[in-house]
Amino acid sequence: MIFPLVWRLLPGPTALKVVELVVLLAAIVFVLFTWVFPWVAADILPPPDGTVDPSASPSP
Repeated sequence: MIFPLVWRLLPGPTALKVVELVVLLAAIVFVLFTWVFPWVAADILPPPDGTVDPSASPSP
């Protein structure tokens, strides 16, 4: 498992390790939302279909 390995590698007492893990997780989430997810949405996923079918709209 990776969590025990990360826990052993972090320096300091338990309280400091918890703070370090929270900061590490926040940094990972920030990087994912800032660079990884937009790159995936722009380069890998197909573009959204921007057309609207007027015959599909309900008539009043």
